[in-house]
Amino acid sequence: MSETTTSIDGTQPDADSQTVSDMPSRTDSIEGLALIVVTYKRQELLAKLIDSICALNRAPWRIIVVDNEHSEQTRAMVADLAARACARWGTDVEHPDEAGGTDRVVYAPQRDNLGGAGGFSAGIGLAWELGARWFWVMDDDVSVMPDAIELLAPWTREHLVIQGSRLDYDGSPFYWQYRFINSLGIPNPIAPAAFGPEGYRPMNTLCFEGGLFARCIVDRIGLPDPRFFIYFDDAIYGYLASKVTDPIVCADLILQRTRDIAHWNIANVRQLNGTSDMNRYHIMRNRGYMARYFREHGDYNRLLFGVGTAATFAKEIIRLVAVDRTFKSGLTALLKGMRDARRIYRDRTWEAMPPLATPAADEQPGEQQRTGIRS
Repeated sequence: MSETTTSIDGTQPDADSQTVSDMPSRTDSIEGLALIVVTYKRQELLAKLIDSICALNRAPWRIIVVDNEHSEQTRAMVADLAARACARWGTDVEHPDEAGGTDRVVYAPQRDNLGGAGGFSAGIGLAWELGARWFWVMDDDVSVMPDAIELLAPWTREHLVIQGSRLDYDGSPFYWQYRFINSLGIPNPIAPAAFGPEGYRPMNTLCFEGGLFARCIVDRIGLPDPRFFIYFDDAIYGYLASKVTDPIVCADLILQRTRDIAHWNIANVRQLNGTSDMNRYHIMRNRGYMARYFREHGDYNRLLFGVGTAATFAKEIIRLVAVDRTFKSGLTALLKGMRDARRIYRDRTWEAMPPLATPAADEQPGEQQRTGIRS
């Protein structure tokens, strides 16, 4: 953290603590940074995000907007973003992409609504093809802090997967469950919120709400799995990343949520947000995909994962009663999701997403350790 930056837990760093600004040879930008936004029918929220992008102190290499609605209104908004970005930063003639383009903004309309999972898979895939070196992903219901890139840049010197901290809609610190209990297939609800003197904590998951990761990670683990549609796609992507490197969540504030969501405060420490029946269905269904990935990497225990499924179901029932109050339709969605999860787990044709590239044959001994990639 810099001296003018407050961490997510509201503390200032100790004088003798190692902070981001203490790291040697601090850089202000991230080479080949692709900022990837996925949007669907939320133009009012997208407008706030666009305004915040145009207020960034440092220019992303490319800004890719994946439009799951394929809307003329969104197309016009992205065209306006392109004009504003050009006026602020100019075209990137010194660093053309692999397609020969120099425009900073790329519009990527989709023929169908791919959900968040499919949208990020498409956007990251496009950025990878264009030659991006870093991928910074976010939904349309956030705004970025003006100094976000400067705050993230120093972490990229030593880490390959970085999650910055966020503020909630009302400006309060947003607690994110950055540790996943793999055996149960659930987030750890009591992972410590404070970051300590190092300014970061190790994590084994990811959130596509400001998550940042390097090209070599995408090379090794492939694109996010679009079959999730929504929910747990980012958690599993972070899980896969944790198999090849050591992801971190840092205290630096880089985003603020811009959408108010009904919620239930739990002892003023945690909150349980409201959700939709569509989300409820995918929360339960996607545990089938989760189990397949855990099984693929030797982390699946049928008994413990079943306990996690029961805990997830119970949590969703509490959410129905305490927050959403749509019990009948919500229960139907949960049960349907559980049924379809069993089908996914039993599908003998299922395959994990493939890597996009393999380690170079001429990779020298110690190169993996230097780059933070594990074999």
